[in-house]
Order: sequence, then C-alpha cells, then structure tokens
Amino acid sequence: MLGQVLLAASGSGVVRRAVSGFPLTRKVVDRFVAGESVQEARDAIERLRDMKLAVTVDHLGEETRDARAAEATANAYLTLLDAVRPLDLGPRGEVSVKLSAVGQRLDDAMALEHAREICAAAARNGSTVTLDMEDHTTVDSTLTILRKLREDYPSTGVAIQAYLFRSEADCRDLAAEGSRVRLVKGAYREPASVAHQGRGPVDKAYVRCLRILMAGKGYPMVATHDDRMIAITEVLADRFGRTIGDHEFQMLYGIRTDLQESLAGAGHTVRVYVPYGDDWYGYFMRRLAERPANVAFFLRALGGK
Repeated sequence: MLGQVLLAASGSGVVRRAVSGFPLTRKVVDRFVAGESVQEARDAIERLRDMKLAVTVDHLGEETRDARAAEATANAYLTLLDAVRPLDLGPRGEVSVKLSAVGQRLDDAMALEHAREICAAAARNGSTVTLDMEDHTTVDSTLTILRKLREDYPSTGVAIQAYLFRSEADCRDLAAEGSRVRLVKGAYREPASVAHQGRGPVDKAYVRCLRILMAGKGYPMVATHDDRMIAITEVLADRFGRTIGDHEFQMLYGIRTDLQESLAGAGHTVRVYVPYGDDWYGYFMRRLAERPANVAFFLRALGGK
C-alpha cells in the first residue's frame, strides 16, 4: 500500500514541489543520486571503477514533450561520454537511456535518431547503451526502436519489467545469442489489467522471466538487491551451464553497497546503475517505493538523525 502511494506521488506536481523544496531532502537524495553535474557523475564513476565495479549511467529525466529538451538530453549523454572516455572503462562503462527523455512521446523517429547518436558515442568508448523500460504504454515502441538500433549497434541492451504480464513472451523473444537484457521487477504504477500486483506474484514472475533468460543464449543482466533472487540466479546458472562471465548482477547506486562489493570480490560482474542530473524527483520517489528501508532512511534524515 505504501509503495502504491509513493508511486502515485511520483507523478504529482504538488508533492514534487513540496519534497523538492524541503532543505533536508538533498541529504537523502545524495544517497541515491551521484550528483547534478557531469563532473560529479564522473567522480562517482571513477570511485566505482576503483572498487572493481562496472557502471551504467543514467542522465535523469523522462516524459519530455519538447523537441529542444529532447535534444538537450541527448547532448548531455554525448558530453558525459566524452568526459568519461579518459577513464578507459570500455564495456564496463555503459549508459542507460529513457527513450521518453529523448523524444519518444513526440515522435519515435526523433527518439531513434537521438538514441543512435548516443549509441555511436558509446561505441567510440568501446561501450554500449541499454534502453530503460518505462510504463507499459511504451513497451512496443521501445522494442521497435531496439530492433532498429541493433541493426548498427547489435550490443544495445534493453530492460524488461517482470511484473508485466507480457514480459515472459518478451524474454523468450529476446533470449537470443548476443542479446543483452536487464531484468527488473518493475517500478511504475501499473493497472491490474496489465501487471501482477503484490510482492509474491511479482517475485514469481521475476523468477519465471529469469529462468527463460538464463536458459537462453543471450547475456542476462540480473537487476536485484534480493538475496533470494541472487541465490536463484546462481542455481539457474549452474543448471544451465553458465559461467561467471556470461551474465551479470546490477544494483542501484547507494543501495546495498556491501553486497555489491562482496559479489564483485567473488568474481562476478556487478554493474551499478548511476543516476545523475537535477531532474531527480521521479527516480527518487520510485526508489522510496521499492523498499520500506528506504522510506525509514528518508524519515530518519528528515529528523536529523
């Protein structure tokens, strides 16, 4: 129930203004967001690199309905990729792109063109792009754009949200050789007509999707902080003859850093999702909605503890 309330609040302009204007909010946001500037993002990426962690970097923002704003977001990615090129991250330093931030709500062709520019810049770094998945109304468009991007940039990845009823079929379609799929539980407020509701059904859907990806020939990117899901991933890897190098774990910046380091120390590729930028509100509220512990952290910070 609390999660649903927070997800609803993520789309509220009134709540956005109240939360954004509260002086102590910044203290909490800094846990989940690497900063607002390119330099702050670069510094965070360098620290994670030195900890033997891979990264995928997200320039925060979504639901752009202005062509100039979409172009500005694409240019922000180009600037970021230029800034991190001297770090020589290669495939351990990719970026994540929300297509709605680069014009998807205006025109698919615009979003595709901006995404191509970002893919080209990532390729110059020896890296790639993963497309974030947003609410269920964008899935078909996102997968269509993915297919077009893969014609020139075959390593382009995509996120699949397990809680959507359609996701098992999408995982089967995407479990081909060379395909990179980030499996997440889902972080948007979706109706019961299209998505599983409640922790139990969502967890079961995640495991079904995970099994499909681990049994396939692609490269699963298992996005979870859940110890049970990590254990199930390792069981499935053994069952399907996978090795440490043919799948990876992904976790959010600022969440379970001890687990991130532990898995990396055991030889796993662990990729940290690093958001930066000043349009942090929607992302921040979804992080609060995901785990009660995040809400408790927020309240303690607001209390000055």
